[in-house]
Amino acid sequence: MNSGDAWVEGPQGERFWGRYGAAGLLVHDLRRGILLQHRADWSHFGGTWGLPGGARHEGETAVEGALREAGEEAAVPADAVHVLFESVLDLGFWSYTTVVAQAVRPFEARMADIESIELRWVPLTEVTDLPLHPGFGAAWPALRARLTGLGD
Repeated sequence: MNSGDAWVEGPQGERFWGRYGAAGLLVHDLRRGILLQHRADWSHFGGTWGLPGGARHEGETAVEGALREAGEEAAVPADAVHVLFESVLDLGFWSYTTVVAQAVRPFEARMADIESIELRWVPLTEVTDLPLHPGFGAAWPALRARLTGLGD
């Protein structure tokens, strides 16, 4: 598979990471909350909190990409989560898919590469207390509503 690690430029000159789009994994543990990543300062919107994720590879589904990236960045074992739904932001020339999953067994996330300052389980009610990545911050209210609508 060809890596999608490259910038895509939008019609207004805005830049988005991922030649084939991008995907992130929102893991919800019923006891601990949401797994969030404090993004490295050098990264796009560094210093903010968001989801483990990144550029999809050529031919990779959003679920495959999100699971791969979460494994690479936060050591999330694919067999420890069950995918509940996907939420897609499609800009026509680029897309980002949030893959929402529930933890089906306990696991300890750990910083597995240099893209994180910290990983933390955050209760749903405290997510907005953190400085969020703008894209995740905009998507969070609808994602939270869908999660809580599933019988949280």
